[in-house]
Amino acid sequence: MSSLLVGLIGIAVFFFLLILRMPIAYGMALVGFVGFTCLASPEAAFRVVAKDIFHTFSSYSLSVIPMFVWMGFLAFYSGIGSRLFGFAYKLVGHLPGGLAIATQAACALFGAVCGSNTATAATIGAISLPEMKKYHYDASLSTASVAAGGALGVLIPPSVIFIVYGIATEQSIGKLFMAGIIPGILLMLLYMGTIFVLTSRHPELGPPGPKSSWKERIEALKGGLWEVIAIFSLSLGGLFAGWFTPTEAGAVGAGSILVLTILEKQLSWESFTKTLSDTTRTTAMIMFLVAGAVIFGRFMAVSRIPFLLASWAGSLALPPFAVMAIILGIYLLLGCFIDALALVLLTIPIFYPVAVTTLGYDPIWFGVVIVLVVAMGVITPPVGMNVYIIKGVAGDIPLETIFKGIWPFLAAIIICLVLLMAFPQIVTCISLFTP
Repeated sequence: MSSLLVGLIGIAVFFFLLILRMPIAYGMALVGFVGFTCLASPEAAFRVVAKDIFHTFSSYSLSVIPMFVWMGFLAFYSGIGSRLFGFAYKLVGHLPGGLAIATQAACALFGAVCGSNTATAATIGAISLPEMKKYHYDASLSTASVAAGGALGVLIPPSVIFIVYGIATEQSIGKLFMAGIIPGILLMLLYMGTIFVLTSRHPELGPPGPKSSWKERIEALKGGLWEVIAIFSLSLGGLFAGWFTPTEAGAVGAGSILVLTILEKQLSWESFTKTLSDTTRTTAMIMFLVAGAVIFGRFMAVSRIPFLLASWAGSLALPPFAVMAIILGIYLLLGCFIDALALVLLTIPIFYPVAVTTLGYDPIWFGVVIVLVVAMGVITPPVGMNVYIIKGVAGDIPLETIFKGIWPFLAAIIICLVLLMAFPQIVTCISLFTP
């Protein structure tokens, strides 16, 4: 049996295990181990598995993950999200669809200290959905706007997916963070424009709220935004300037939020212990995913599928952007069924060599584009993790109602993706200033 056939069978078995609801990390590790055994030997497979698991859990570079994850959970439990939404609501709440527009601003700002799409959606959703219900917003628009806004948490730094991508491809995490800023802001503006157009044409979807005075806006700014600016400037600003390593930047950010919440008495002992337990649980999940992906990647390398795929892509009588469009289409399809982080870890060994080595695309640009594409997966059926998060927050609103409102926001993501492909300088220009 050829190595190519073994590799293809392994991929098919992996998707079959997903259908059986086996955890993705275990599925990747099991298929990788068995496949490596078939193509090499049981002794070699055991050595590879032992080495990769030990290396993953003892890697200093991966210690950046618990730092930024803890930073996100501290922001989640300390009430920063509530103050951010209050500021955004005072600023634009009087516009058509103003509450939904404010939700996008709050999601972007909260994503700047959180880095998680699920935490962003859950936090801002719990605050904004009752407000939108009070002002008789359309249920489909209100819930979908929060679910889509949560996706900003994986694009605007710090982003756990950027961290994992950087480690997997040996790219600068600082440059990836820097490169995600403008696309994140662009996507937020596209979301806002989508909401404004929809509610201007159909005012019943999102009636405007009362207009706040400038005094109220300034007070909301002082109470809601200064913390984010201070934390972002100290943690990520230090990373961009080269003062901190990524791990140190995460530690500084988490420590800053912890000190602020203690001084302002915004974090109870119970909430503090929850941040530790949730960080431990999330970090362990990510570590197992990384270890499983590394083992699966070893199997893919031995099967030579990435190299054969790269050769096939290079031989196509198509321009590079057409091949890239095919790759992104595959990501979009897989994103409907696989979690964003797992999808990145699963596919990087296959598509990264094709995009960067064969087609010659910038690895930082490719990382941002891939994160943007997998962000679509968190709001598309049937998986759509953010949609299920909002369903849990909203409770009485059916899933089909939320999914119905998602399509305009998917169109906004596609427009953003087209712009990044047509003008890659949107991504690459700002990352050049990062050491």
